[in-house]
Amino acid sequence: MDTTVHEINDDIYRLSTFIPEAGMNFNQFIVAGDEALLFHTGHRQLFPLVSAAASTVIDVTKLRYIAYGHFESDECGAMNQWLAAAPQAQPVQGMTGVLVSLADFADREPRPLADGEVLDLGGRRVRWIDTPHVPHGWDAGLVYEETTGTLLCGDLFTRMGETPALVDDDIVGPAIEAENVFHDACITPQSAPTLRRLADLAPTTLGLMHGASYNGRDAAGALSALAGWFEQQLREPVTVG
Repeated sequence: MDTTVHEINDDIYRLSTFIPEAGMNFNQFIVAGDEALLFHTGHRQLFPLVSAAASTVIDVTKLRYIAYGHFESDECGAMNQWLAAAPQAQPVQGMTGVLVSLADFADREPRPLADGEVLDLGGRRVRWIDTPHVPHGWDAGLVYEETTGTLLCGDLFTRMGETPALVDDDIVGPAIEAENVFHDACITPQSAPTLRRLADLAPTTLGLMHGASYNGRDAAGALSALAGWFEQQLREPVTVG
């Protein structure tokens, strides 16, 4: 396996490892302001690969913040390895995530972020957005880099297979295909309104954890289309067994 690095927007880098056994890419993102932020740590066992890739972009020892969307091994499994490598780094997550998982899991005291709270990284501004159960996990949240309009989407728009760094074509169809295979989304009456709240940001770029990032003309439209599909799923009869 190899971890590749691509700049998907100004000072925002995608670190991507294709894992054949899983059949998809696992991505982390660096927002490289004066005080850099890492979104997703990757699996614990991938730390040597991912940290080596990160070191081509930033001085890892000067990493300032480490964030993730929800508590899962591919999102935060290597948290404590990153903290050991970066003495100044502070774990950050939403208030729910800190309360139920991160305060116990992290080797360094985390900073809880309120919905809408902004971290000024110096040249880049990252806003935390609570998205409970979107796509899954009551601690779920995403980050939005305000100066470039980049929304780091976590597990939204999961895409199977090995992907390029950036695409400008359909990301909704592949996301629906993946959902029909994995059934990983927690679809509730709040799912579509949450996605439409993200669409209201009018992002220019969507950074996907599993799949190619999107820099097409209508990122907001993709979020709205996925919201509509989620609403449709709530109306569909469910067969169990």
